[in-house]
Amino acid sequence: MGLTKSEIFSTEQNQLAQLLKALAHPARIAILQELMKSNTCICGDLVDELGLAQATISQHLKELKNAGLIQGTIDGVSVCYCINPTTWEMLEKETSGFFSSFKPAINCC
Repeated sequence: MGLTKSEIFSTEQNQLAQLLKALAHPARIAILQELMKSNTCICGDLVDELGLAQATISQHLKELKNAGLIQGTIDGVSVCYCINPTTWEMLEKETSGFFSSFKPAINCC
């Protein structure tokens, strides 16, 4: 129990699920909003902006980076993050297609 059979789903389905799972936390949404608002790499400013502990932000940044939603560079002790445009465009395309594929039935439920 608890195992998923991800191999029975398409690559696109698995990829979209992974990205949406990474988005499924309000702190991660807030981090992404800050990155989009600044439209540049952010290095360490997120603690002041979000009011969360550095360790908490680091964990959420790790999840976002593992999902490919953000990218980062390390310069000494400073780590800078920004939106990964390639993944972001793919996510926009996939979610748009997913949501627009629904055509409501006239007499449903």
